Amino acid sequence: MSENIDKIITHDEDGALTADFVRAVSSALVDDDKKTARQLTKSLHAADLADLIEQLPRSERVELIDQLGRTFDANAYPELEEDVRDELMEVLPNSVIASAVRKLDTDDAVYLIEEMDEDDRDEILKKVPRPEREAMKRALDYPEDTAGRLMQTSFVAIPSFWTVGQTIDYMRDDDDLPDNFYEIYVIDTNFHTTGFVPVSHILRNPRETIVDDIKLEHTKIFHVTDKDEDVAYYFEQYNLTSAAVVDEDGRLVGSLTIDDMVDVLQEEAEEDILRLGGVGNEEITSTIMDAIQSRFGWLAVNLFTAVLASWVISLFDGTIEQMVSLAILMPIVASMGGNAGTQTMTVAVRAIATRDLGPVNAARVILRETSVGLINGLAFAVVLGLFAWWWFGSDTLGMVIGVAMIVNMLMAALAGILIPLGLDYYDIDPAVSSGVFVTTVTDVVGFFAFLGLASWWLV
Repeated sequence: MSENIDKIITHDEDGALTADFVRAVSSALVDDDKKTARQLTKSLHAADLADLIEQLPRSERVELIDQLGRTFDANAYPELEEDVRDELMEVLPNSVIASAVRKLDTDDAVYLIEEMDEDDRDEILKKVPRPEREAMKRALDYPEDTAGRLMQTSFVAIPSFWTVGQTIDYMRDDDDLPDNFYEIYVIDTNFHTTGFVPVSHILRNPRETIVDDIKLEHTKIFHVTDKDEDVAYYFEQYNLTSAAVVDEDGRLVGSLTIDDMVDVLQEEAEEDILRLGGVGNEEITSTIMDAIQSRFGWLAVNLFTAVLASWVISLFDGTIEQMVSLAILMPIVASMGGNAGTQTMTVAVRAIATRDLGPVNAARVILRETSVGLINGLAFAVVLGLFAWWWFGSDTLGMVIGVAMIVNMLMAALAGILIPLGLDYYDIDPAVSSGVFVTTVTDVVGFFAFLGLASWWLV
């Protein structure tokens, strides 16, 4: 295969790994061809290497890491989906994991081992240099999904009385500073941060300039226990590239950077989408049993709501028997209402998640969505009413389904906005359960309005 490696296209036009490339790597692993495996993957970015691991069969993932040996880029580990990461952490030798941890930043190293058994974790930490080990232990003491877990404990801090020249010399000569940083924190004698200086300001000022004269005020300082989703919100809101993190005594203990926040924002967006679909935290790499467990609960709830809608229909079984056309047209009203409710709900849930919808503008948004639902209801009532009249030759039937359409579209809009707002008011994630409730409302109201009006006007 070696002579054909140069002909294999690694990425397609969308930037994803090609099927030919993944098959070539898989074939090299099966043939125990370390040379080819290394040649194929040597130019891959860490994120692409993580994608490759996720696309390989489970039996070949560890084999890839083993065959690449020291050439394996440890930065690929933090890029893995959680279930793949956990799977690898269970089967890889602790010595291999410890080697990777030593090469990673504190926040990435913590992500790698945070779900491991305590005994294995302690064994790995013993193989890490003491400063990094202590930093990781402190990070692991903080709750999951907090700034303390995400922060990097390696940062640059200087006293306010230093000059620009002293700062430059310090950055040049100290080997313990992080490889990449954007801001230099200014601290007092108690290690409280009093401001920061962008690296660009250091480079553009004379050496004799006092740092205190050019420092800037912090836009936002985070506490170690702040929730990661709140931190990500402020990063997005204020266009931050990095920010200081302090402990309970206000002492500077870490730094957060934009690359960490991008991951959090993406995870939050994915979580909302998945929960709106009733699939929990499922990932494409999840096992069959994990997928079943993730979906079964809400399917069971949906079954109950479907039975409720069917019970409403059963109240009008006599009416339906007299007019078969009702059974034909009935799903249209419920379906249109369900889609309209889902549209409103999706916009509302996302706006709540991004904090664009709250008590201040709730009334205005409710009025907006009600108006949209009413106008759409009127428009589709005319279309569907004329269609029913043409199909069944009954203007009264057209009128009935038109009015039912208006009622259901209006209720769909109200349910789509009020249910997420109500759940959020009671500190229940609206992304988790809004869909089931909104669908129930539109089905029940749609069937009841259509069949109730038909019983009154037609039968």
